[in-house]
Amino acid sequence: MKAQVLERYDDDLKSDAWVTLKDVPDPKIAKSNDVIVRIGGAGVCRTDLHIIEGVWRPHMDPNANKLLPLIMGHENAGWVEEVGKEVEGIKVGDPVIVHPKISGGTCLACRRGMDMHAPGTFPGLDSNGGYAQYLCTSERNIVPLPRSLAPKDVAAYADAGLTAYRAAKKATRHLLPGESCVVIGAGGLGHIGIQCLKAMCAADVIVVDKSDASLQLAGKIGADKLVKADGNEVEAVLALTGGAGAEAVIDFVGEKGTTAKGLAMTRSAGSYYVVGYGEDIRVPTVDMVITEKNIIGNLVGTWAELVELMALADRGLVELTTVEYSLTDANKALHDLHNGRIHGRAVLIP
Repeated sequence: MKAQVLERYDDDLKSDAWVTLKDVPDPKIAKSNDVIVRIGGAGVCRTDLHIIEGVWRPHMDPNANKLLPLIMGHENAGWVEEVGKEVEGIKVGDPVIVHPKISGGTCLACRRGMDMHAPGTFPGLDSNGGYAQYLCTSERNIVPLPRSLAPKDVAAYADAGLTAYRAAKKATRHLLPGESCVVIGAGGLGHIGIQCLKAMCAADVIVVDKSDASLQLAGKIGADKLVKADGNEVEAVLALTGGAGAEAVIDFVGEKGTTAKGLAMTRSAGSYYVVGYGEDIRVPTVDMVITEKNIIGNLVGTWAELVELMALADRGLVELTTVEYSLTDANKALHDLHNGRIHGRAVLIP
């Protein structure tokens, strides 16, 4: 099969080409519950850029670059191509989306539905992913798609959408009508999170972004108030919230100063949800004691939450804004993402 392969890290993200199109062996059924998926779309995620620049190397590849070569791509959807002998309930040709973490299913985390915290593999990060024509996964990871949803249109829900949904779901559990939620970053994850918030609660959604195009998109999909990240965004949010800040702040950026600003936008006893990453969170402990603010991390969501998100998408309550690229143009997609030229999510189509 054809696949785009990462062969070396680029710490400064200066190279013209990060992945190389190659012929590689097709994945094979190795376990009785394995499923081969013919890829219909593979999302291009900022995590892929972090993989390329080595941010994930201490966690996934600490032993002298032994993980490489690697096929990235952890946001995948397509059609069932082949199934192991014990697979039930899905058949060849079914359209599916793939939960990204493969786990065994018998540990305590799995039995509690928290597969992303269980031992296992994460195709696209620590094993071969979906920047290819085919992907091997497990029956446990398969979510059948409603016939209203095409794989290429929903692939990025598998991680970006799922992560945004999980953070929004956490926030909506305490947000009440008349309260406020700030969304920092209305890009690939943020534009999904905004729609999830609007579908699931009645709080005012305030969107902060430096891009006029992203703010325009946020307005179209339901944001109640828009704030330009021009250096005065904290003051603007405080003005919109009576000087106290928002009950919830969801930070889809997590770098370049947004963590300090996000906490400053969070009112006392409020919750700051960090989704994006790239910098340290620095806050005096006395401030945490006095304000009783909560700082909550967010990893990819559960299999059940992916089912819930597909239900929202099937009802038209959440729509993914995508830019399509052919698999051969993976480097262009990655560079467009790195240079801020994508509003929504990029998707590679074999």
